[in-house]
Amino acid sequence: MTRDGHGTSADTLMNTAASLRGTALALGLAFTLALASAGQARAAGAETPSAPPPPSDSKATTTKHKKPKPQASLDSPEFLAGYRAAYATIYERNDYRTAISELKALGEDDRADVANLIGYSYRKLGNYELAQLWYERALKADPNHVKTWQYYGLWQLEQGHADQARVHLARIEQLCGTTCPEYRSLAAAIDGKAPAGHFAY
Repeated sequence: MTRDGHGTSADTLMNTAASLRGTALALGLAFTLALASAGQARAAGAETPSAPPPPSDSKATTTKHKKPKPQASLDSPEFLAGYRAAYATIYERNDYRTAISELKALGEDDRADVANLIGYSYRKLGNYELAQLWYERALKADPNHVKTWQYYGLWQLEQGHADQARVHLARIEQLCGTTCPEYRSLAAAIDGKAPAGHFAY
């Protein structure tokens, strides 16, 4: 401090730097909390599909501009009604062939929720090759799609690949922790706690 009670320019700079660090920490915490909330919401899984990830700009500089394929909005009553009908066809009626047709008719095969349910339906029909293709397609659309990691992990178990199923379980833990239903279901199946020959999903 100077004799007249005013701070030196060094004091002012130090106060400004401290203030900026505090602001940066607060913004970082807010961003982390927002990401965690979004991850938990996505991990919960539901009969309402999640939004598709934004398109990648990585190809924008290397390819000619294409018109993006129009996608039905999640708010679109037609899409939601069709998705929920297919969901009910799978989980309430166990009519997997019909569900595949209903899901494909939505025209949203590249949406993770849709591709995952198509893969699930093929798995339930015993067509493991097509199931695998659809699970891979779902994860390509959204690498953080928890339900696909769970169902694909169960597929791995059914194929006798317990080590690979554990890799899927570790990915689920990264995405939603050990208390989410997807983690608990796959962990129980890996540990042999699911009824014999019957996985939770």
